[in-house]
Amino acid sequence: MSSSASPAPTYAAPDDWTEPERWTALPRGQRTDDRGSRVGFPHTVEGAAAMAAAANTTRIEGEKSTTDEQLRIYHSYVGKADKSAQAAERVELAAGETDKALAQHMGVSPGQPLPSGAYVRAQVVGYKVIKKSPDEVSVWLLGLVVQKNGETEKEESSYTRTLLGVQWQDGDWKLTADATRRAQQDIAGQAQPPMVAPGDEEFNAGGWTAIREAS
Repeated sequence: MSSSASPAPTYAAPDDWTEPERWTALPRGQRTDDRGSRVGFPHTVEGAAAMAAAANTTRIEGEKSTTDEQLRIYHSYVGKADKSAQAAERVELAAGETDKALAQHMGVSPGQPLPSGAYVRAQVVGYKVIKKSPDEVSVWLLGLVVQKNGETEKEESSYTRTLLGVQWQDGDWKLTADATRRAQQDIAGQAQPPMVAPGDEEFNAGGWTAIREAS
């Protein structure tokens, strides 16, 4: 459930901190599938947002590659109608190109593990519902990506904004091309919410809901 209450602070907020007006502890999936993904989300708007957030949470480090993570997401979260051998191949090829670029950037050979202490981690820190019905929900997701190129390198971060449509299929929420196309139609001509951190005054103006860890 959404609420206006913020989590108990564990540190002093910056002087320019603007408290998010909306916080939500999104539900966790009820189980883990054979690819290590959380699935089995509740049949609610928050459950739909939680699945979308899970499908945009990745950890690339050590021997775990972009290809590993993108294929995991594809098999765990994409609806049946959008799955095919050709689609899986496209996901694998695109992720492979990202892995090659990342390896070059971090100074290792393609296919080799990332340097010690190196990683790229993505998580969702906010969301905004565009349209909702019992069996279809469209959302904007606000993502935080942090990258470190080695033990002694400085961590760098950036924000992303992703539009997704999800449908209730076979007892769980799934990403579908049809729902995402409808989401694109629904936002046509509208201003996109800003890519800013929770605590930025534009976060509230953009209509974002901040995500905190479920208890």
